[in-house]
Amino acid sequence: IACVLSGLPESIIAAACARSGQRVLHVDSRNYYGGNWASFSFSGLLSWIKENQQKTDINNECEDWRKLILENEEVISLSKKDKTIQHVEDFCFGDQDSAEDVEEAGALPKLPVFGASSAEGVAQESEKEHPPMESALPEAESREPEKATGTEPGSAMEGNDMEITSENESSQSAAFGESALELGRTEAAPSEISAQEPKKITYSQIVREGRRFNIDLVSKLLYSRGLLIDLLIKSNVSRYAEFKNATRILAFREGKVEQVPCSRADVFNSRQLTMVEKRMLMKFLTFCLDYEQHPDEYQDYENSTFAQFLRTRKLTPSLQHFILHSIAMVSEADCSTLEGLQATKKFLQCLGRYGNTPFLFPLYGQGEIPQCFCRMCAVFGGIYCLRHSVQCLVVDKESGRCKAIVDHFGQRISANYFIVEDSYLSESVCTNVCYRQISRAVLITDQTVLNTDSEQQVSILTVPPVDLGKPAVCVIELCSSTMTCMKDSYLVHLTCPSTKTAREDLEPVVQKLFNLNTEKETENEELEKPRVLWAVYFNMRDSSGVDKNSYDGLPSNVYVCSGPDCALGNDCAVKQAETIFQEMFPTEEFCPPPPNPEDIIYDEDEIAPEESGFSNSPETKSEPSTEESSSGGSTAFKKEDNE
Repeated sequence: IACVLSGLPESIIAAACARSGQRVLHVDSRNYYGGNWASFSFSGLLSWIKENQQKTDINNECEDWRKLILENEEVISLSKKDKTIQHVEDFCFGDQDSAEDVEEAGALPKLPVFGASSAEGVAQESEKEHPPMESALPEAESREPEKATGTEPGSAMEGNDMEITSENESSQSAAFGESALELGRTEAAPSEISAQEPKKITYSQIVREGRRFNIDLVSKLLYSRGLLIDLLIKSNVSRYAEFKNATRILAFREGKVEQVPCSRADVFNSRQLTMVEKRMLMKFLTFCLDYEQHPDEYQDYENSTFAQFLRTRKLTPSLQHFILHSIAMVSEADCSTLEGLQATKKFLQCLGRYGNTPFLFPLYGQGEIPQCFCRMCAVFGGIYCLRHSVQCLVVDKESGRCKAIVDHFGQRISANYFIVEDSYLSESVCTNVCYRQISRAVLITDQTVLNTDSEQQVSILTVPPVDLGKPAVCVIELCSSTMTCMKDSYLVHLTCPSTKTAREDLEPVVQKLFNLNTEKETENEELEKPRVLWAVYFNMRDSSGVDKNSYDGLPSNVYVCSGPDCALGNDCAVKQAETIFQEMFPTEEFCPPPPNPEDIIYDEDEIAPEESGFSNSPETKSEPSTEESSSGGSTAFKKEDNE
C-alpha cells in the first residue's frame, strides 16, 4: 500500500492496512504530519502563513525519472503546488514591543502594525518539529509540561489523570477493561477564580511562549459517541492521546453570550429558564430521544424545515433558539425536520458519557489524532517518509491499473494499492470537480467570551447568521489547560461554509464578540469584550462531497481521500477510511484491537532477536503493554524534541 500525504483519512487507512498485515509506505511532501489536519506552534504557523501567501512553485524533480517509464505504460502527473489554502490574511492588534529580538525555536521578525500581514518577512523557521523518518514511530514535538499549578490541566500533574469508561453512563469512575480514554480533569482550583482584570499580553510574550501554542488548521470536536471515539477505543489507539471534556455549550442571542443548559441537572438548575420553559424543554428533548417511535408527531412536517417544526411545538422563542443553534446545531434555512431530529438525538445520546457535554477535545490539538494512527501504523511495520514528494502515478496501458509511483529522487516504487489525497491531483484529473470552501479564522485573545468562576473552560458557541441564507458560524474557544495556548490567553477558532473570503465571512462575527480596537480609549461596551491580540483568516478547500467518478482517468486501484470538511465532528473521515479499506480488503476486519503481549506465541528462532529488540516479524509485532505505556506519567507517548 502506498499512501501519499498523512491526513486523517489516509492515516486511519494506513493504520488499518498495517494492522491487517499489509506492507505500508506512507510519504508526504510536507515536513510535518497531518496535512490540513495538522497543528502548529506559533512560529510554525507563521512559517505556514508565509508559505501559503507566497505560493512558490516546488521544482525539485529529477530530470531522469521519465527514463523509468516503459513503452506500455503512461503517467498521471501529480500536482506540485498545494492549492487548498487561499486568501490568507493575518493581523496583529495592539502594542508591539520590540518583538524582533525575541526568539522561540528560531528567530522571528517583528510583526507589522494592524492592516499589514504579520507573516511578511518571517525568517525561515529552523528545523521543524517533525523530520522525515523511515521504519520508525512518528514522533511529536517535545511538550514540556507546565508547572503543576491550579490552572494547568490534570494531565500535566502526576497522578491527576482520569480514566473514563467506554460504556458506563455513570459519572467518571468505573474502568472498562481496555476501552478507556484518558481525560484531563476539568475542575478549576480555587486559585483560578479571580475577579481581577486580565493581564496585558504583548506580541513578544506570544513569540516567547510560542511553543505553548498548538494551533489547529481545522477546528473540530469529538462526539463522545461518534465514530472516531469508537474507533480510538476499538483499535486501542486511544492510549496514544489524552482528551479534555468540553465544559460548556454557549448561545449568542440578542447580542449577548449565554450558557445553554444541556443535562437534566443543568436544565433544572438554570436561572435563564422559567419553570414552564424547563418542563417544555425536557418534554421536547425526551421526545427527540425516541422520535422514531412517534412518527405521527412529525410526519406532517417532513417537508418543512426544522425551524418551522419547532414553532409548532409550543416552545418559547428562547427555547427554539437554544435547540436550533446550540443543541441540534443545524441551519435554520435548509435543515429538514428529520435532519434536525437526528442531530438533536445524536447530541442527547452523547451527553453523560464523559461529562455534561457531548464533546471531547484532544490535548495538544486536533493534529494529534492523525499522528496517533501514524504511530499505530509504524508499530505494525509501516514506513514513513516526510519531505518526500511524488512526481507521478505509473499506469499500465493494458490493464488500466496503477503499478507504481515515481518520487522526486527518480525512484520507482511499486505497490498494489495507492491512496492519494485530493490536493495532490492535477487539474487535468479534476476538470469535472466542483469544490466547496471553508472559511476559517484563528484568534489569540486575552479573556473568555463568557466569564465564570473558572477560567479553564472549553466552550462551543454557534452564532446564527444575520441574514437568512447565510451560514451560521461555529466558534470553539480553548483555554490553556488544553495545551493549545499560553497561560492567561485563549485560542478561538471560527468556522463556516464560505460565501466570500474568510475575512469577509467571519470578521463581522469577530467584531460582535471581541474588541478589535487598538486605541487606548474605547467605549465601556468594548472594554467588556475580550481583546484580540492576533488573528489569521484563510479559506480551505472542502472536497468531502466529491465522488470518485468525478475524477477523470483514475485507475481502479487508486483511491482518493478528501481533506477536512466543515462539520463539527470527524465522522466523514472515518466513514471514508473504512469504505476505502473494505473496498481493498473486503474480508479483513477494520482496525481490530491489537493483541495482548501475553497472548503472543513466539517461535524459538524468534526469541533471541525479539529479546534484543530487533525483530520485524509480523507475528512478533505488538503494541506496548498498558504497564509500559503508563510509565513516565501521562505524557509517556509524547514525542521527543527533534531540534
